[in-house]
Amino acid sequence: MKSSESSGWLQAWQVYTHPRVLGMLSLGFSAGLPLLLILGTLSFWLREAGIDRATIGHLSWIGLAYSFKWLWSPLVDRLPLPLLTRLLGRRRAWLLLSQIIITVALVGMALTDPVVDLAQLVFFALAVAFASATQDIALDAYRIEAVAVELQGAMAATYQAGYRIAMILASAGVLWIAASVDPSAAAYEHLPWRFAYLVMAASMAVGITTTLIIREPDVPYNHLISDNERIAQQALATWNLHPRFKSLLIWLYGALIAPFRDFIVRHGRQALLILSLIAIYRISDVVMGVMSNPFYVDMGYSKDEVATISKVYGVIMTIAGAAIGGVLTVKLGIMRTLFLGAVLSAATNLLFVWLAGRGHDVSGLIFTISADNLSAGIASSAFIAYLSGLTNSAYSATQYALFSSVMLLLPKFIAGFSGQFVDAYGYENFFITTALLGLPVLVLVWLAGQAKFAIPDKK
Repeated sequence: MKSSESSGWLQAWQVYTHPRVLGMLSLGFSAGLPLLLILGTLSFWLREAGIDRATIGHLSWIGLAYSFKWLWSPLVDRLPLPLLTRLLGRRRAWLLLSQIIITVALVGMALTDPVVDLAQLVFFALAVAFASATQDIALDAYRIEAVAVELQGAMAATYQAGYRIAMILASAGVLWIAASVDPSAAAYEHLPWRFAYLVMAASMAVGITTTLIIREPDVPYNHLISDNERIAQQALATWNLHPRFKSLLIWLYGALIAPFRDFIVRHGRQALLILSLIAIYRISDVVMGVMSNPFYVDMGYSKDEVATISKVYGVIMTIAGAAIGGVLTVKLGIMRTLFLGAVLSAATNLLFVWLAGRGHDVSGLIFTISADNLSAGIASSAFIAYLSGLTNSAYSATQYALFSSVMLLLPKFIAGFSGQFVDAYGYENFFITTALLGLPVLVLVWLAGQAKFAIPDKK
């Protein structure tokens, strides 16, 4: 019996040898590089430059670009780009365009000193955010279309591995580079941050090269014509309209309306429950995350300590958690792993309460980061697999963009007030509150599990 169980677990781990699964490693790197450069790492830069915590909290709203990406996701799903789409295909064309914009905007950030012109820095950060969100739309569609639903947990895990490796570079790498060229550790200088961000802009070459190498997923374009669109075609057939105008209406219906109608039709009254779960599943981590870097600064941790412990060791723990989460989704199922991830994500926020009472404690930081990031990795793998299973392959980009936008909208909005909350009530009460925010998530996961939603096959 034990031999059979061991063999089953071994087979579950072998899912990571699938070529498409392995390929997500480099694609995840491309997606993960920009995020912290406009959020966590940027907040460290701004705090060191003397920007107040309330302003830093408000500037986290830059990340809301990821929450509203569903607004332009239909264009990424359907609109061909001149020349690029013909040469590269639908997904790769949008990937390349977004990666080029990210690179240029990162150069703009590097050349801007927030002390001299904070507004200009915010402008370039917004450009990075919108281009990065567009890259995510195309990349998520590729990931969903590439393999069947049972492999989505493993795809999510390898995607996260590449994503987190990039985050090491975008966080610890930036801090190390900045520290290595910093002429005065005691006073703020723009030069170290300019050099570090220029290196990050150059690192986008990894994503651009990957996009030029990969192949489009094997999903023919005519597969996108769903039953919903055929209904629209039949309804407009009797209308006395110019053929080109009629074709435009059908295209707009398929791009803007059909993806959302399809989701409502498939899930009916349960659609609201699904969207509610998506909206708050990551709320504990997202709200807490905005103040984590200012917390490290205020607790007296140096750049090197934060880089080594939080941005390298912590990311490695996240990758380990993601791998475990991918296997658990195969062995235990998505919903059970989703519930486990929600419990761990909320509970580990309480460790920051303990850490806040200890001041500058390197050993305590290692323990806290280990537990928090391991749980985050498990939760992320299960959640990405869950979202991927909810999509209809006819509308991969649009529907997944909707889900991931809903996932971030409320948490990012609340996180914008995190700096004011810390100023008023302190770090300990802040971390306790973020843990309590995770309690409603457990109820919604249980209800969603009871509903037993059907997940379509992506083969």
